[in-house]
Amino acid sequence: MTMFPTPVDETEARAVQDKLRARVVLHEPGPRPGTGHVTGVDVAYDDERDVVVAAAVVLDGATLDVVAETTAVGRIAFPYVPGLLAFREIPAVLAALESLTVDPGLVICDGYGLAHPRRFGLASHLGVLTGLPVIGVAKNPFTFTYEQPGPRRGDWSPLLDGEEEVGRALRTRDGVKPVFVSVGHRTDLDNACAHTLLLARDFRQPETTRRADALCRRALREATS
Repeated sequence: MTMFPTPVDETEARAVQDKLRARVVLHEPGPRPGTGHVTGVDVAYDDERDVVVAAAVVLDGATLDVVAETTAVGRIAFPYVPGLLAFREIPAVLAALESLTVDPGLVICDGYGLAHPRRFGLASHLGVLTGLPVIGVAKNPFTFTYEQPGPRRGDWSPLLDGEEEVGRALRTRDGVKPVFVSVGHRTDLDNACAHTLLLARDFRQPETTRRADALCRRALREATS
């Protein structure tokens, strides 16, 4: 795992993004959907107490049963700046992943990969630092545009920055607003969408995200009570 460089300000943070972006791998398809492990990561904050908690929940890719889960508690080391969210979250996420006793397999972030103004969102950043295949599945399109996909589960439309496709708006439930899928590292977009559909079996968001979100919120309450 690559050491996480801690920037001192926004200028240095953007320089770190530029340096690491060149290491993103886009030519690998990624793990086959429905196999191996899939791991959701998420974070929760208490800004008043300067506390951040990350959770990592490993599911069986075929059954979606929980295989392992862990949390890590840390201090917020970087202010909130749009486009630089990774510098707030990744130190705690790395600590949570490192404490797992099983192979995380494919990692799913509640955020962005290439669907980022600098083409280096949280999913790409985490993938480069860990070497793991990572995708981003976000709840909103950030700064990008898209046409509404068809109304049925599995319908999708390109998420665009001008004419460049940076991800997809993917309908995971009939008649429910889409999620926004983008490649992070060592996966392709078709595979990322296939994984997302398998993981969003009963809800709009992937089960990995739902479980990691619940775990980190619970751990934050315990850490700050």
